[in-house]
Amino acid sequence: MKKPISCAFNMDTACVELHFTDGSIYSINCTAVENEAADNRFQRSELDYLIYNDPLAYAELILNGDVEAYLNAVTEYKPYEN
Repeated sequence: MKKPISCAFNMDTACVELHFTDGSIYSINCTAVENEAADNRFQRSELDYLIYNDPLAYAELILNGDVEAYLNAVTEYKPYEN
């Protein structure tokens, strides 16, 4: 089984890159993920926080397919009221 040896956000490509013990590399396009999964700026902010502070947790979230469930659980969205 492949195990990740490093995971980091590459600002030049806007991708989270995972390097595995077998030499393979996964590159997750963060812009594409946000365009597909995030419906508002609050959800984008939650994803951005993970990208910069815990890219491995972000990668695991994307690879496991739990993005919508995660965003629904952590995003507090309060619309502006007059």
